[in-house]
Amino acid sequence: MMSSKELGIKASMITKPTKLVLDELKKKGYDVYLVGGCVRDLVMKRTPKDFDIITSAHLSEVKKTFSRCDIVGKRFPICHVHVKDSIVEVSSFCTSGRTPSKGLVYATRSHQDCNEHDNMRWRNCLARDFTINGLMFNPFSNLVYDYMGGMEDIKKAKVRTVIPAYTSFQEDCARILRAIRIAARLGFRFSKETAHSIKDLANSIMRLDKGRLLMEMNYMLAYGSAEASLRLLWKFGLLELLLPIQAAYFVSQGFRRRDKRSNMLLALFSNLDRLLAPDKPCHSCLWVGILAFHQALVNEPRDPLVIATFTLALHNGGDLSEAISIARRINHPHYVSFPELVEARGIDDDEELTKQVQDLACSVNCSLRAMTDEYFVSKAMINYPQAPHSDLVFIPLQVYLKVCRIFECIINRGTEKFFIPKRGNKINYNVLAQGGLAEVRHVFSRVVFDTIYPLKPQD
Repeated sequence: MMSSKELGIKASMITKPTKLVLDELKKKGYDVYLVGGCVRDLVMKRTPKDFDIITSAHLSEVKKTFSRCDIVGKRFPICHVHVKDSIVEVSSFCTSGRTPSKGLVYATRSHQDCNEHDNMRWRNCLARDFTINGLMFNPFSNLVYDYMGGMEDIKKAKVRTVIPAYTSFQEDCARILRAIRIAARLGFRFSKETAHSIKDLANSIMRLDKGRLLMEMNYMLAYGSAEASLRLLWKFGLLELLLPIQAAYFVSQGFRRRDKRSNMLLALFSNLDRLLAPDKPCHSCLWVGILAFHQALVNEPRDPLVIATFTLALHNGGDLSEAISIARRINHPHYVSFPELVEARGIDDDEELTKQVQDLACSVNCSLRAMTDEYFVSKAMINYPQAPHSDLVFIPLQVYLKVCRIFECIINRGTEKFFIPKRGNKINYNVLAQGGLAEVRHVFSRVVFDTIYPLKPQD
């Protein structure tokens, strides 16, 4: 047990909807805790992506406590408590970890020197995926409980499974992707056992359904740690399974698994990361659009002026005349080392520039179709004879159509009717997370423009 005050955890760090749910359950006489990654983030003075609550109340009792509450999930049921526009997840000690893990058979008996509450907390933490997620915080007694050695691993900046890693990943292969996501976000390394098991069992993620893969990839790429996630996916042989077209690009760049260099794809996502955070994510259509845009440049490198005009036209809803006028006044030097950029040739004719900008927009849509077509994805795997055959496509139709919408204003050549361009640089993150067209175009344009025309010179 540790004092949350000594750890620097303050009540102000917990969101108001979470506090409301905690207070209501406490008033009813139930034990209530924050648990998992949110406690880890509070200890590390980071903003949690969300807050998970666990209580001694049955889920039916939680449902009775709140007027807007739904019980969801069959295998691991939890409550979704609706507080205004937020959803707070609440699990119960009575249902969580009901079926002991195979790796925990040795530890299912209670410790004689622990009281009932300790055993309840301890058994729940045993069912967690990683030690740093096995922390529990009682905000009313101001105590943090650590039964798994999570605090020590936080100090060591290490991701380690609670039970033996090979067993843990065999039981739930989604933990492999969660491990990558956590390490990328925190800048942690893996324990040796965890790293070896990720490499050995990487192919098992192909058993996950497409919806789960999209969710895990979105957690990696939409919350401010996309560049680090891509590097780790490449390092551990997962990128060629999930995004084989992008993995083929890494091969074409001569990128080694532990390469510290950058490339245009990583630079794009690095610039995206600067605008996002765990509590300020983007809609998946934005990062899918960036992947498609980059692949279009890989297939056919472009003049920086064409790309600048393209981004400006996207931002204003398709007004190419205005975009060309602004682009021609750019006197900031562009990045010269990306092979995706051709040497600036000075396109003097506006019609020719317009044609090339429209051609780029069409090429982006073609790249998007290739990324969501099983034949083209399978073809990309030719570069990986050591990997299992894969024609995996996890980007659903609704996301595909939403990405197409981003670029159609240029393809149709004309400012969209009723489209209101984004004004100013302030990002509305609620609208961005929902995929609002103007907001997505604004952020996309900023990311691309800052990559092509960086404020600071790059080597």
